[in-house]
Amino acid sequence: MITVTRALHFDAGHRIPDHKSQCRNMHGHRYTLEITLSGPVSTVDGAPDRGMVIDFSDVKAIAKALIVDVWDHAFLVYSGDTAVRSFLDSLADHKTVVLDRIPTAENLVQIAFDTLAAAYQAQYGDQLKLTHARLYETPNCWADCYGSQA
Repeated sequence: MITVTRALHFDAGHRIPDHKSQCRNMHGHRYTLEITLSGPVSTVDGAPDRGMVIDFSDVKAIAKALIVDVWDHAFLVYSGDTAVRSFLDSLADHKTVVLDRIPTAENLVQIAFDTLAAAYQAQYGDQLKLTHARLYETPNCWADCYGSQA
């Protein structure tokens, strides 16, 4: 098997409500999401993806539609963070994404992995597997999520 990785970038705000330091305040990050897929290299004569596991633009299209476009320039808020949710709800046309868990890097990469694994499975079946997702919150801090095939 060969693996390929595509990186995508987005900006989003969040807060960690019970954090002991400044992360309990509303703030933002320039996130980078790396998506790693594994599969066989196509050998079909005349196929546009011959010599590839998957075209990088196809990796991007799915991740962009399901994660990046949804989270980019949004405030990612935990459903239980009622104070911030009330504030955000008071802003007309504010891009808010309500999550079922606190928007830590660890939780966000798990959400991204689960969402994308299902999407790539639906599109490509067993020929292609999402094996790894990495979410950089800063250039020096990230969280990883691995699939069962990794």
